[in-house]
Formats: sequence, structure tokens, C-alpha cells
Amino acid sequence: MIKKTLYFGSSVYLSFKDGQLLIEQRSLNPDAIKINDDYIEIDTGFQKTGGMDKYLRRKYKYESIPIEDIGIVVLDHYGVSTSQYLISKLLENNVAVIFCNENHHPNGLLLNLDGNHIQSEKFKAQIKATVPFKKNLWMQTVASKINNQALLLKERGRETDNMISWVKKVNSGDTKNYEARASVYYWKNLFSEEIQFHRDRFGEPPNNLLNYGYAILRATVARGLVASGLLPTLGIHHSNKYNAYCLADDIMEPYRPFIDKIVCEIVEKERDYLSLSKTIKERLLQIPTEEVIIDGKKSPLMVGIQRTTSSLARCFEGNTRKILYPQMK
Repeated sequence: MIKKTLYFGSSVYLSFKDGQLLIEQRSLNPDAIKINDDYIEIDTGFQKTGGMDKYLRRKYKYESIPIEDIGIVVLDHYGVSTSQYLISKLLENNVAVIFCNENHHPNGLLLNLDGNHIQSEKFKAQIKATVPFKKNLWMQTVASKINNQALLLKERGRETDNMISWVKKVNSGDTKNYEARASVYYWKNLFSEEIQFHRDRFGEPPNNLLNYGYAILRATVARGLVASGLLPTLGIHHSNKYNAYCLADDIMEPYRPFIDKIVCEIVEKERDYLSLSKTIKERLLQIPTEEVIIDGKKSPLMVGIQRTTSSLARCFEGNTRKILYPQMK
């Protein structure tokens, strides 16, 4: 079963009881909660009472969600409060907890420290990986990423012969830097010319949409790595000493085009994509349920990532030399 993504964008109290996450809202409109198969969203405004905007004092208890059904929790309001007991239970069940800042952008992530029953053995295998072996894993990662980028560009009617040729030329460690070459061409051609897009984390929209989508993806990958008994900090290529999720940043690379495709669709369909509206966030929160194909088998993205991280763990253990990555349709 695909795990749920829970998003909280208003003042609520979250607690734990009998294996359930309890949602209690001390306000407003009891119809403000929205529950879908794969995510739950609470987003409320002020209610007019006596000519003044104020919160109602009455408490509403809306819903309980089994902890075992949850994969990601996004906390996007300074009025969200929770118990330490709940946080502990979420992490115990390998739930990734994302915190957002005042601009509604993810800026923090909590993960379980004990995600696998033979974790110490898996840590040892990961730490002992040789440099040549890690370079080979990075070669596979870059080739898969460029291939998916090319397939997305082709779907959008762009020329991709150069990128397809680069996929075949990527060598161990990508010492010729085909990833960077592909990136320049990819971002130049992904969106329409009218947008004049330049990929920059702090740049103009739709960079904000890409950042939000990548944050959800990163949390999903990090969660998968922990579940597979791996340290998200020890990358196969990324090695920034200030980055606690180097391996997650490595493994998410071939999955990025799936986020890019969603953002392209949003840009073309939404009149206003300059800010993270409720509608846009709702679409991006469905990322873990996006369909991916690995070895000809279809699955939700979250399940696909778990297959990828499990295959990576087997690579470190010497049982295989191939990472299972998805391919765009």
C-alpha cells in the first residue's frame, strides 16, 4: 500500500493514541479539512463573527490516521503543535517529517535513526565501498538522469540526439562532466522561450515550484535510504561537509525529471504560478504517488524509490553492481 503524505497548513494540535495520529483543530470551519486517498490537507481562514475576524474557541476533533499508513508529514504553519510522543512514534515508523519556514518552503527534515534490523552491517558495507566502485555507481546515476531528461524533452517536442549520445559517453565518475553539459541544454529547452527560464535555487518562478517538489522528493529518497539501512549522509558523489543528505541528493538525481514534468504541467495550466498557491501545493504533494517504471514494472514513485534504495544497499553488500533506476515513459 502506498504511504500517505499529510500536509498541515493551519493551527492544529497533533497527538498519538492507540497507533493513530490524532488531528485536533481549535478553530474555524469543520469543513476545512480535505482528505484524499494519498494525502490529507488542512487549510483554513478566519471566520467572521460579530463583525470581527477571530478564531472560535470550540474544539473540533476531525480525524485519526493510522501511523503505519503514513510516509511523509509536512508541517507548514507556526500554529501547528505536537507531542514529543507523536514525533517519536512517527520516526519509529520511518515517517519523514518536513518543517517549512515562513515562506512555506521546506527547511528541515527529521528521519529515523534505526530503520533496518541489520543496520550496523549495512553501514559497514557502505563505509567500505571503494572509490572506483562509487564512481561506477555515479556513472549509472548520471546516465539514468540524462536519459530521463532526454525522454522528457522528447515528449515536449525538443531535439534530443545530443543528449542520447551523451548517455552512452558517460564514464566512471563522469570525469568529462556530461551531467553539467546535459543540464545546460536541458534547462535551456525545457520551458517555452517566453518564460526565459534560468535554473537557480533562489531565482524567479517557476524555480520556487521546482524547489518545493525537490524537497518532497528528497525527503522521500532519504526515507527510503534509512529503510534500506543506509546512511543518507555518506554520498557516492556529493560530499559537502555541511550536507547531512549527500546520498539522498545523489540517488534522487534520476527522479528529478519526474518533478520537472509536473512543474511544466503546472506552468502551462495555471494562470498564476508565481507563488505556491493551495492548488499548486496540492499537486506537488502528490509526488510520492506519481507512476514510475523500473525494469518494465509500474509502481508509485515512493515504492519505486524503495526499490532503488534496496538495490543500492545490495550493491554495497556485493550482491549486485546495478542500481535500479526509473525510466520516463
